Amino acid sequence: MTKSMYRYIGDFWKNRNSPEFKDLMRQRIIQWRREGATERVEKPTRLDRARALGYKAKQGYIVVRARVRRGGRRKQRPVRGRKSRNMGVNKITPKKSIKVIAEERVGRRYSNLEVLNSYWVGQDGKHKFFEIILIDPQHPVIAKDPRTSWISLKELRGDDVFYIKNPVHRGRVHRGLTSAAKKSRGLRNKGYGAEKIRPSLRAHGRGGN
Repeated sequence: MTKSMYRYIGDFWKNRNSPEFKDLMRQRIIQWRREGATERVEKPTRLDRARALGYKAKQGYIVVRARVRRGGRRKQRPVRGRKSRNMGVNKITPKKSIKVIAEERVGRRYSNLEVLNSYWVGQDGKHKFFEIILIDPQHPVIAKDPRTSWISLKELRGDDVFYIKNPVHRGRVHRGLTSAAKKSRGLRNKGYGAEKIRPSLRAHGRGGN
């Protein structure tokens, strides 16, 4: 059976131990380190992954590359004496994944857009790099597309039609509604053993209507 172009791209990214992949990644990481923590890119680095996550090469879609430090929390060592096991410095990790942290930073930077999804594009000893797909809810192309119209809301002002953000999905990246955030919240699990994670760990057991 004939492979598609996206299948070849996917196979290249899956075989990360090949010399060709390592040489290409080394060159890219050197360049990405010199750039800012968030950089808008003209087109996705992994076209197959971006398309699978909802990206389209048309107006209203934006791709931003984010750089986030690796590892656990940076905690200062106590000034007073402690037992080693009571220091509480190492192995203190956030409940959010680094991917979610990258999405939130880009979401704050581009506050008029909404985060659709994200994917890994590289890492070195200090940083991880992700590309985040954002969409503009106020753009007519996004609002009229059946695949993305859920994020927009039509508003009539006299005889003119405007599109605004749907309040239900406003700030979805900061409310843990992206795919990576739902994974961190444990929402990939269903049924037995997952009774206490919905609607969230904090909200469970509060009661109310």
